[in-house]
Amino acid sequence: MTHPTIRLIAPSGYPHDRDAMARGVERLRAAGCNVDGTEVLDRVEHRFAGSDEARAADFNALATMPVLPDIALSVRGGYGATRLLEHLHYDALRERLAGTNTLLVGHSDFTALQMALYAKGGLVTFGGPMLGADFGAPALNGLMWEHFWHTVGEPQASARWATPTQAQVDVEGPLWGGNLAMLCSLLGTPYFPAIDGGILFVEDVGEPPFRIERLLYQLHLSGVLGRQRALVLGHFTHCRPHTYDNGYDTGAVFEQMARVAGLPIVHGLPFGHEADKFTLPFGVPARLQVADGQASLSFRGHPTLDPAISRPVPGTFPQIP
Repeated sequence: MTHPTIRLIAPSGYPHDRDAMARGVERLRAAGCNVDGTEVLDRVEHRFAGSDEARAADFNALATMPVLPDIALSVRGGYGATRLLEHLHYDALRERLAGTNTLLVGHSDFTALQMALYAKGGLVTFGGPMLGADFGAPALNGLMWEHFWHTVGEPQASARWATPTQAQVDVEGPLWGGNLAMLCSLLGTPYFPAIDGGILFVEDVGEPPFRIERLLYQLHLSGVLGRQRALVLGHFTHCRPHTYDNGYDTGAVFEQMARVAGLPIVHGLPFGHEADKFTLPFGVPARLQVADGQASLSFRGHPTLDPAISRPVPGTFPQIP
């Protein structure tokens, strides 16, 4: 058995928390992973992890590498991925990566790249942990760690969580989504995938409730929500109301969207800008079931690690000083 090779990519903000990045690298190495591409941790240009050319090259290099990594892992989010979309070699990336065991993983600003790679190249990527905030957290989150290695290693996987949703739901369709603001930013562009009958999951951070509602209305009024089978709500972190809002919070937002959207809305998905998060493939067949306060999301057809690659033993966590 060989160990997974993880190549770091930095498509968005520069790694401002160097301690977290160092912990992430050390923790992954302690788990038996080979980590390369660490030079991206030293790049800074304004708020970005290097120039647009350098950050796009992180991705385009995947089309020409003689030996592909097992995982291409984003170091952090922030902003900057949108600037790369016109500069990616989609045909070459599709020809090189489609059908391989190379997995592209990230969340937040990474959503823009996921959408573009799927829309322009049909590539399935993963919404999941990143180097700094997740693998480099002061305390490793067990749900994140276990679900990540389970999902990237199994051709069929699932996510289960407790939900306050009262409705009974049982729908099937393509699983897709990510950061709500990033999704809406690409509406009307060639990088927004045309997915009908899907299971759409969304999350966000730092947006006040009225902006969350405005973004959801954008998906509603553009017809995107009406073409989906269900909307699944992840973490909405630090999305606090102002005094002016008079109690109008995210709960009120989601109640309003339930009235107008015309599709099931399922709450409580562990995904987004908090420690507990599932790893979810973008663009694969999935089934969502909700009953008796429990939700289950099962999916299949995503790329997985080569069976010859060893993974951390379930229930064990890397120890670092």
